[in-house]
Amino acid sequence: MANFSSVTTTTAIGVSHPLAANELAHACGADTAWVVQLVEVGIVQVSTTDAPPERWEFSSTDLQHALEARRLERDFGVNLDAAALILDLQHEVRRLKAVLQAHGVG
Repeated sequence: MANFSSVTTTTAIGVSHPLAANELAHACGADTAWVVQLVEVGIVQVSTTDAPPERWEFSSTDLQHALEARRLERDFGVNLDAAALILDLQHEVRRLKAVLQAHGVG
């Protein structure tokens, strides 16, 4: 009988503990160049693109957006420009549904 053990590590993400570009890339199974592309197409935001990627910091929302983009790439074969458009449309639909619900419609 074999014994298997696994080790799980976690990282708290917050205002006081943002993710670095390499950490965001690792969490998504990608490289830092992919994170640079995410910034270029607007899927994730950085305070200034003048700083090198090693100094960029990302929030948990950025991680969620990056993971959604990675899923779209993997599951549907879309490029990051298309993923940015899809994510933008999804977020707009959610926002509009919330407005309608707040007004008692839908």
